[in-house]
Amino acid sequence: MTRVAVVGAGVMGSATAWSLRERGAEVTVYEQFDDVEHERGSSHGRTRIFRLAYPEDEWVRLCQESLDGWRELDGDLLSLHGLIELAPSRALTSADALERCGAEFSFEPPDERVRVPTGAVALWQPTAGVVYADRARRAFLRGVDVRTGVRIESPDELDADAVVLTVGAWIRRFLPHLETQVTRETVAYFRHDGPPLPSVVELNAQRGHAMYALHDPVHGLKAGVHFGGAAADPDEPGIADEEMLERIAGWVADRFPAADAEPVAAQTCLYTSTVDHSFVLERRGRLVVGSACSGHGFKFAPAIGRRLADLALG
Repeated sequence: MTRVAVVGAGVMGSATAWSLRERGAEVTVYEQFDDVEHERGSSHGRTRIFRLAYPEDEWVRLCQESLDGWRELDGDLLSLHGLIELAPSRALTSADALERCGAEFSFEPPDERVRVPTGAVALWQPTAGVVYADRARRAFLRGVDVRTGVRIESPDELDADAVVLTVGAWIRRFLPHLETQVTRETVAYFRHDGPPLPSVVELNAQRGHAMYALHDPVHGLKAGVHFGGAAADPDEPGIADEEMLERIAGWVADRFPAADAEPVAAQTCLYTSTVDHSFVLERRGRLVVGSACSGHGFKFAPAIGRRLADLALG
């Protein structure tokens, strides 16, 4: 039986452990914090956006594969109440990639609770919504040997056939020459009553993902600026950025007239990113590297976990 050590119990480490366990490997997960529910990394919180809408075919297809994986793990982890993608023009939307990949979409968003800015194009994609993030991580780790409060300083400490590094913002502690940047992002929560709102992604003129919002099961709405944060040291706790909170609140007031425009809570999240926002998935000797996820990786966890398991099993 192949013995695999997974360092880091965020969503990618958890998904990798799930995939390895499904294939009969002996898996141990090591988490540096005392509780896998900690809020110091990138995988905490109640929800994350799930969406097929990407301008590039490869991401759409990876989302389609991940959709099957989420349903295999537990279909109740998804709430697919749709996504509205806002863009300055049709050419900047994800329409062409969605069409090539056979994914349903239209330009008539059915939800009037989202205010479309003047001159913008709104694409509606029904196979979208949220993944229940905290529940998803627990589901991946069900039945897995998880050792918390264990900070691994070197893979040499671990007696295993393969070591999977899914350590997020701490990856350069192991691979100092890997070209990644860590930023601390701010997310805010707003009171919204009624059925779940669709997820919203607003693109800028460079086709970049600028603002986003999604359903939160406690307060109603979660929103943030994509890549709005400053460079950060992951070993420092950090606090929500007041300037970002004001920017998020202003956008929420413009886009969601039925929501309370004053945030009721806020938290931070670490992004670990490559220059082109792609992922690093590779094997180096007995080391398997699963970082960085560039601020948009959670939705892909079942598919990425399988790829990292493939690498670990050789």
